[in-house]
Amino acid sequence: MASKAGLLFGTAGIPTDTEIPTTEAGIERVRQLGLDCMEVEFVQGVRMSPPVAQSTRETAAARGVRLSAHAPYFVNLNAREPEKVAASRERIIQTARVTALFRGDTVVFHCGFYLNDEPSAVYAAVRSNLEQVVATLRAEGNRVLIRPEVMGKVAAFGTINEVLKLCSEVEGLAPAIDFAHWHARTGTANSYDEFTAILKRIQRKLGRAALDNMHIHISGIDYGPKGERKHVMLADSDFDYIGLLGALRDFDAQGRVVCESPVMENDALLLQRTYRTL
Repeated sequence: MASKAGLLFGTAGIPTDTEIPTTEAGIERVRQLGLDCMEVEFVQGVRMSPPVAQSTRETAAARGVRLSAHAPYFVNLNAREPEKVAASRERIIQTARVTALFRGDTVVFHCGFYLNDEPSAVYAAVRSNLEQVVATLRAEGNRVLIRPEVMGKVAAFGTINEVLKLCSEVEGLAPAIDFAHWHARTGTANSYDEFTAILKRIQRKLGRAALDNMHIHISGIDYGPKGERKHVMLADSDFDYIGLLGALRDFDAQGRVVCESPVMENDALLLQRTYRTL
């Protein structure tokens, strides 16, 4: 297979060493560092006015930085209260609307929690709600991809199987594969061969197109029996990022690698350098 563009590397949010913590300044800093993408973090709420979205769009276009977004953390599509479920759907929709304004193409989000329910029942609830989200957006002409994320806590909905099944059954969804989350959740999945097996699963379930448009999260993660505890720097973790990058290179994976380490720009540059030397 002929070589394509490869992977783009960037940060989950504004780099920590950005002098003025605005989205536009973050984009400028990403480009100065030699990175290529940035995930705009709306984790505490969707707060970006149309004029700022327009300025963000223009800055990203001028600097050649690809943008995506992360929806607020306050999403649980399996909440007990109907009003919380409706608010969760609305937060994803609001994020996609703003993302479209600044010409981002992807919204990553956390689906929610099992709350001791049967996983099959939770899956049905999540799927139904995401069908409503996508239907609303498509009716508005919004083509932003909605990406459920693979989660690191055992109590959170979002195994690799659940995410891939959702994406195979609901048009308009694509996976956000957090390999470090999956390692923290399982205590395994931390070698070249295991990463290769995951990429094969993605291709079998969703086709080659899924490997040509990946959205990947990587960070160091401190974890225990219940999965993820907190994000740490790659050097302070046991995550085999070299093995993962080798597997991605061998599969000619395309798309973006977004780093969520505490000093995300440093680890993003480490990942980029490592990938380029493989």
